[in-house]
Amino acid sequence: MASRHVTKRAKYKTTIKDPGTPGTLRLTLEKILFVPYNPKSAGKLDVEFRFIKGQKHTKEGSNKPAWLNLTNSQNGSYIFEFENFSDLQDCRDFVGKILAKSGEVSEKPTVTYPDEQLSAAEMELRIKLLREDSELQKLHKQFVLSGVLTEAEFWATRKKLLDREANKKTKQQLGFKSAMISDIRPSTDGRTNKVTFSLTPEIILQIFAEKPAVHRAFLSYVPNKMSEKVFWTKYFRAEYLHSTKNSIAAAAEAAEDEELAVFLKQDDILAREARWKIRRVDPTLDMEADEGDDYTHLPDHGIVRDGSKEMTESQNEQLYRRTLSQDINRHAAVVLEGRAVDVELEDTRAVAEALARSKQETSTKGESDGDAIQERLDRVSRMTEIEDLQGPNNLLLAPLCIKDPRDYFDSQQANALRASGDALGRTEQIKCSLSTQEVYGSLRQSISVIKATGLKDPVVKPEVAHQVFDALTNIISTTKYHIGKNPHESVLDRLPKKTKDELLHHWTSILELLKHFWASYPITTPYLYAKVNRLKDAMSNIYPQLEEIKGSVPSELRHQVSLLVRPMHQALDAAIQYYEADMQKKSTGSGEKPNGYV
Repeated sequence: MASRHVTKRAKYKTTIKDPGTPGTLRLTLEKILFVPYNPKSAGKLDVEFRFIKGQKHTKEGSNKPAWLNLTNSQNGSYIFEFENFSDLQDCRDFVGKILAKSGEVSEKPTVTYPDEQLSAAEMELRIKLLREDSELQKLHKQFVLSGVLTEAEFWATRKKLLDREANKKTKQQLGFKSAMISDIRPSTDGRTNKVTFSLTPEIILQIFAEKPAVHRAFLSYVPNKMSEKVFWTKYFRAEYLHSTKNSIAAAAEAAEDEELAVFLKQDDILAREARWKIRRVDPTLDMEADEGDDYTHLPDHGIVRDGSKEMTESQNEQLYRRTLSQDINRHAAVVLEGRAVDVELEDTRAVAEALARSKQETSTKGESDGDAIQERLDRVSRMTEIEDLQGPNNLLLAPLCIKDPRDYFDSQQANALRASGDALGRTEQIKCSLSTQEVYGSLRQSISVIKATGLKDPVVKPEVAHQVFDALTNIISTTKYHIGKNPHESVLDRLPKKTKDELLHHWTSILELLKHFWASYPITTPYLYAKVNRLKDAMSNIYPQLEEIKGSVPSELRHQVSLLVRPMHQALDAAIQYYEADMQKKSTGSGEKPNGYV
């Protein structure tokens, strides 16, 4: 199979009447992948081809759109609507070949092509780059869609471009409001002791973010042990007890109600996080020296909250006591972190589960305790080392500088004329330094010899004279085009726009092929051997295209185009000659097969 995958724009439809989800359809030898353009859409598809049993499609010329219906083993279907019938035919033929070979077992060794699993954001970024860069889009269509390069190979050489685009515009997340949860005041009817709290989805998300214990309790209790209404009633009952500053009453009610005690006690998750942060504190910082700044234990000192001072209580009472400084610090930390989830806030259960997944991902990415200890040791060693006695941590490397190929053509004019003169002359210039007397003596000697023997042979050989006149004619005919022109104008600027664009595209294509070709050596695997063969065939196809360009331009510009095409030929010749020499060296002599070929 010439192509290992097919990538098309399509809409995924669950039914015929479904308007469809726009996205990118990617067919590989093993899977059917569909990634919607909208990351929030639920239309993502990842199905293995072994579950596909057949296909149906609409005929071209009918009144129906270009639909492809793939049926699975459970009599289900996956419907894709394409932009045109050409895309439909490509996918239909690709699926047909896979289904035809699904029951066959190949006895030949197969070459595995590395593939990659892309997220929706990565796929969207690649599509964005192709849409914005027409030259990149041409290269992708020329090499990837034709099967010369795989999708992974094409983008592997553009990792820095992808990283730069991904970091260029960071999506700004919607943060929390600066108002604290403790500022939420209930409303009363004025006739009874009943109070009412108003909860919004935004407030619920903020409560879950600032109070991990409440978040954990919601996932455990709702709806298994209690309803959501009962849960929030208990929560605000605990908040009311905290606002009264009566820790004795809070401890008494916590002893009677186990669920209420969860809201009244200190948050054990926050305490564990605080201990973990303390272990990461710079060990050179003397925290004991700051204890003298603590005046809260002295009379007439403390933080006034709701008209009353926070006083130190017994250890048992402190279990059900929360200070204003704790609330302020936790609220500030949550506001700085921002919202960790981006889901619809209408469903409280979905918000709680999404926040739990986000925290789990964050914890897996965090450092373990062993890494934290090692980091502390490294920090100590960096602060105690003597810089004069230490070697450089990083080796200084010269940055790699790849110039724009268009810069080559800007300076090609002078180089081309110089190269033309050397090629036509075919003689090496002899540099010598003679005095006036020596030159005059040599001339007198030549005249004396001519008088004595006559002109048997011409003074200058006809072949040399012919080459000199040709070189002068070439320089004069080329120079006349510069009269009255911009001195900074390049050779390309004097060519027709179509010819100029074709030459630039071919040069860019050759650079892309050569970059992958030379990076594939030494050939150590069957995969690299197959890749080099594809690249060699693609480079061989460029020769007739360059000759066609030379023949399409007017005769007065043909020489200029030949000078521009010559370095392209030289680069391609060097690569193909190296390939042939390497293949001959590996296949002859000991009779071994090419390196890496199995």
